[in-house]
Amino acid sequence: MFAVDVRRDTRGVVFTLRGDLDFHSVVQLYEAGEEELGTGRETGSVVVDCAHLTYCDSTGISALLKLYHQMSAQDGVLCLASVTDNLNRLFELTGLNQIFCLHTDAEGALNAHRHVPGAVASGADSAARTGTEHGG
Repeated sequence: MFAVDVRRDTRGVVFTLRGDLDFHSVVQLYEAGEEELGTGRETGSVVVDCAHLTYCDSTGISALLKLYHQMSAQDGVLCLASVTDNLNRLFELTGLNQIFCLHTDAEGALNAHRHVPGAVASGADSAARTGTEHGG
């Protein structure tokens, strides 16, 4: 069973993923993203909290990249929080750790980017992009 819980506050939006993000469930992430980000209103930072993500296949990674590109087009920031060791290793092997900013938790991600719209998209936040907070 997969679910996307959405929480919005003044700093941004947090998508908490629960369960397996794969070919069968990815539509739920697309729908949540469109509902929150497709409105044209200012979103602040967008954080995808992976603490409860049990599995992610290539379709799930493609969905995360789609969110990243959507946020970049809006001069926004997309961060991933609480990434599992397996997913982090995959990001390192594929170079996606150079694209996604990784944080140890959602609160840290929201706090790190609340005053820097477009930081990751423009490359200004090199510490977050290189995974400094994630131990890398």
